[in-house]
Amino acid sequence: MLLKYFYDQKLAHASYMVGCQRAKVAVIVDPGRDVDQYIEMAKREGVELVAVAETHIHADYVSGARELADRVGAKLYVSDEGPDDWKYHYLDGYDSELMHEGDHFMIGNIRFDVMHTPGHTPESISFVLTDQGGGADKPMGIFTGDFVFVGSIGRPDLLEEAAGLAGTAEPGARDLFKSAERFKTLPDYLQVWPAHGAGSACGKGLGAIPSSTVGYEKLFNPALQLTDEEAFVRYILADQPEAPKYFAVMKRVNKEGPAILGAGHHHNLLDTTAIHDALRSGTVIDLTPSPEFAKGHVPGTINIPLGMLSAWAGWLVDYDRPTYLICQPEQLEEAATLLHKIGVEQIKGGFDAGDVRASGLADEVYAAGTPANLAPAIEAGDVKLIDVRSSDEWNEGHIGQAEHRFLGRLPKDVDELPRDEKLVVHCQSGARSAIGVSILQAAGFTNVIDLTGGYTAWKSDGLPSVKAGEAAVV
Repeated sequence: MLLKYFYDQKLAHASYMVGCQRAKVAVIVDPGRDVDQYIEMAKREGVELVAVAETHIHADYVSGARELADRVGAKLYVSDEGPDDWKYHYLDGYDSELMHEGDHFMIGNIRFDVMHTPGHTPESISFVLTDQGGGADKPMGIFTGDFVFVGSIGRPDLLEEAAGLAGTAEPGARDLFKSAERFKTLPDYLQVWPAHGAGSACGKGLGAIPSSTVGYEKLFNPALQLTDEEAFVRYILADQPEAPKYFAVMKRVNKEGPAILGAGHHHNLLDTTAIHDALRSGTVIDLTPSPEFAKGHVPGTINIPLGMLSAWAGWLVDYDRPTYLICQPEQLEEAATLLHKIGVEQIKGGFDAGDVRASGLADEVYAAGTPANLAPAIEAGDVKLIDVRSSDEWNEGHIGQAEHRFLGRLPKDVDELPRDEKLVVHCQSGARSAIGVSILQAAGFTNVIDLTGGYTAWKSDGLPSVKAGEAAVV
């Protein structure tokens, strides 16, 4: 048997190739949209990609299942569990088989048995693998998708938090408890192959190692220590990370079927003279490092440095409008590919960052100030302080004069902010606040300052902070 692991660091997404070397065929489990990596690996290993197995309709990235079906004719093995609202809509015209509890399929001499494991989503299934070609009559491992992770378990609140389906979080948590109890009955030696690692918003406290075993998770996974259903429900619904708003888009896209990109898909650099038309028709993202962006940028552009694009584009890009990029030429395909992975389809091209700055169009700047310099004005109320950190960070401690406006929701909040006051924006270290300043400038705010070093620098300078319900602390 052949088992290959693929990991997208930016999306914390794991996918797998399972091949039967005797029959020279292989399946991809939970593929991402960058399908070339699977096609190239199959050629290298001398196997034919004949199938895709998907554990559920993913919400955090665009699935590559349809792309593989279109490119190489792979058969689709997908869930038919759950309510009608969460059935696949694009299967007509593709070789496919709908999977239910107790079903199985073969890839050469390798057997995949289906377990319905609802909770994270109603249609979620897991695949139990047995290598019959190697003479085994007992399973080797289980592909759990977003059900069980290393050190964590899938969150059941995404349909409610991200997709807006009210009243689904608690029933999902109860389904998840039953699925977890069933997971505990599996053999301890069974390997666990999840679809995500540390950094994914599909659960809390995910481990960074790629795989585990059922026995290890039973011993040390916090969610699997809870045997009382009510305690489990309270635990699993508490303190989940912010659900990016693009998750709702992904759920719909993967249900209805992503657009086919096709082999050789690419993007072009555009003439700098088109940048004002781009600003009128869509969103222009400047990938320039924030210190350079602060010294000169095109008014109306949003600054998301390339290293932060995967974390924030899904929050800040308008999916209904075209997207343009200002970047170094060699960054264009990397950035566009990443955006396609989170469902941004209307990528119209890029502008060479060097040409943009040489053109004289990058004539807007913003100022930055240290905590020591800005503290007197902040404490006197002469400026309005905006904290763009997460709710968890805010609750751990914040500057007493600050107003909490989470960065991901800042574009929706701009109309609630005063335009006749000086605004100071801060985060934990200064990276996210720079994005926040660009959002406010693009929305027409003309007097915005970035707090250098953020809350960390504020605390390092011995300046006061507060926690909810507590007096100021230094």
